[in-house]
Amino acid sequence: MKKKWLYYPVMAAFILLSGCDRHRETVGASAMVLEGRTMGTFWRVSLANIDPGLKENLQKAVQQQLDNDDRELSTWKADSVLSRFNQYRGSDPQPVSDNMADIVTMALRIGQKTHGKMDITVGPLVNLWGFGPVKQPATVPTQAQIAAARALTGLQHLRVIQRSEGAYLQKDLPNLYVDLSTMGEGFATDHLARLLEKEGINNYLVSVGGAVLTRGQNAEGKAWKVAIQKPTDKENAVQAVVDLQGHGISTSGSYRNYYELNGKRISHVIDPTTGEPIQHKLVSATVIATTALEADGWDTGLMVLGEEQAKALALREQLAVYLIVKQGNGFSSWMSPQFSAFLLPEAQ
Repeated sequence: MKKKWLYYPVMAAFILLSGCDRHRETVGASAMVLEGRTMGTFWRVSLANIDPGLKENLQKAVQQQLDNDDRELSTWKADSVLSRFNQYRGSDPQPVSDNMADIVTMALRIGQKTHGKMDITVGPLVNLWGFGPVKQPATVPTQAQIAAARALTGLQHLRVIQRSEGAYLQKDLPNLYVDLSTMGEGFATDHLARLLEKEGINNYLVSVGGAVLTRGQNAEGKAWKVAIQKPTDKENAVQAVVDLQGHGISTSGSYRNYYELNGKRISHVIDPTTGEPIQHKLVSATVIATTALEADGWDTGLMVLGEEQAKALALREQLAVYLIVKQGNGFSSWMSPQFSAFLLPEAQ
């Protein structure tokens, strides 16, 4: 499900997280680790005090659920539920699962709160700038090309309809292209957590790409620790460490996936309202929320907004947010009051 333009940042975040996780497990002998690939990235589940005989069945159950999610939400699989909706050129409501309806509902809510900066219909612009299946452009897209791509986008063209018999999506723009990649990792993380809870497992850390959710305690009987990576493509280093306290966390960054064109850095983060890559100095936005899905939506919107607008929105909505901003040869950071409650004393 993940597009190329999201792969490298979440890959880096996963390596850093799994490095910390492995260190804890060398101390806690009863830890169990499950891992694999999904949606163009990696997933990992760390469990505490679990019977080793359950590992094989749990591994299969997790991978099967993620494969099912991918078959539903993928934009790369032509026969997925989402792809069929994108291929449909009419305006009649199309049946979808409650899961997909929940994701789109959350996306529309966050999109409205961010004044359209988090937009799951931005795919035509992403492709135009070379961060989708289409190759990197040889020249900067013209204003006419940008305007043409923008005309195919817009959250106002998408609706979620709830009926007694089920959920539906409806579009009033025939070529509207919905891409749930920006929230797919968060949804999959929450979905895995629900699977573990059904199995009676209450002590776990789940990560799909850059989205993470924890419950209970690790194998040492202590809180699960999650690291936020420093915004650099030259090292895997820790910027801050948090105790999620049963919440979800997700980070969006502009520092790893880009290319140079005519001497200018082209970021994979596209502003839907301008149709162009962001130019501001905010390089990383991390959000902690009740669910990983919500965190995964907010971090994208805040990243597009930029430093000042992201701060204002975080304070207005009382979000737990940690921002990293490029300043000269270094970086500065800012956190909302809600985020400071999760920050471990050793990282303050």
